[in-house]
Formats: sequence, structure tokens, C-alpha cells
Amino acid sequence: MHQELIVKKITSILEATNESYDKVLTDYLDGAKRIFISGAGRSGLIGRFFAMRLMHSGYDVSVVGEIVTPSIKAGDLLIVISGSGETEQLIAFTKKAKTIGAKILLISAKSDSTIGDLADETLQIGRDEQYGKVRGMPMGTVFELSTLLFLEAIVSHLIHDKGIEEEHMRSRHANLE
Repeated sequence: MHQELIVKKITSILEATNESYDKVLTDYLDGAKRIFISGAGRSGLIGRFFAMRLMHSGYDVSVVGEIVTPSIKAGDLLIVISGSGETEQLIAFTKKAKTIGAKILLISAKSDSTIGDLADETLQIGRDEQYGKVRGMPMGTVFELSTLLFLEAIVSHLIHDKGIEEEHMRSRHANLE
């Protein structure tokens, strides 16, 4: 019962998400010198999933907040994952990156937000009205799981569009495990 509930809800969110976002996000990724990914809490974990896959695909990517993350510069891309678009720390990161001249892309559940107002582009996962309380999926679960699947689909698009072989991706995977 709960599996079906979750699958149906995520399916409805992804079906309501703009189909052109794969091209929009790919264009931003390909146009960036380097990519920085930021999110708080569970959205941050989703960002780490995405950063890892981008690295496997050959992109120069860093996760904001890691001790080895370099400084962001003009020509770089900051991807912010925030369901609300209102997380104070992420607003501060966005303002700093914008001041420096980096491009900003927000992935959010909301069509309108503080980070969205600062961003060059907002990719809204689903529609505002789809994010009411969902029994069995508390506190942002709908956004996080939908975003995870959305970003995995983007990686699938990249792999197929660019002809990236799994062996190439595997050669970039961590081997100190």
C-alpha cells in the first residue's frame, strides 16, 4: 500500500514537471566552467547524489561546504536544491555567487521564492498545489524523492545524448573503498 502511494505521488509530480528541463539543465551544465551544488538537509543529500553522477560523467563538480571545495568564480554554475527556496544559508550562498558573476540555477518545489528571484533559472519540480500534506510522506519527502528521480533522469539523458559509456563512468568512480 505505501509503495503504491509513494510511486503514484512521485509519478504525478514528474508528469507535471516541464519536459524541456533536461535541455535547459544540460545547456547550463555544458556552459559552465565548473559546477557547484548546494542544498541543506535531505536536499543536500540529493545534491551529493547528483554531483557524484556528474563527476562520473566527466564534469568538474564540487559540493558546497566540503573542505576541498574551491572558490566559485565568474563563469561557474551554482545549482541550489531547495524545496522552499527560502533556506537562509542557501540564500547567502546564492547572493555571494551572484555577486561574483556565477550563474545560478534553482531546483525547487516553489514557483516563487527568494532564491528564485536571485537565480538565472528556476526548475520547478511539479506544481505548487501538488505539495500539500501527503500522508506517509512527511516533511519534504515528496520534493526530495521526485528531485532525486528527476536528476537521475537528467544523468540518463546526458549519458545517452553524449554517448558516455558506462566503462568510462566506472573508470572515474572511487577506487579507495
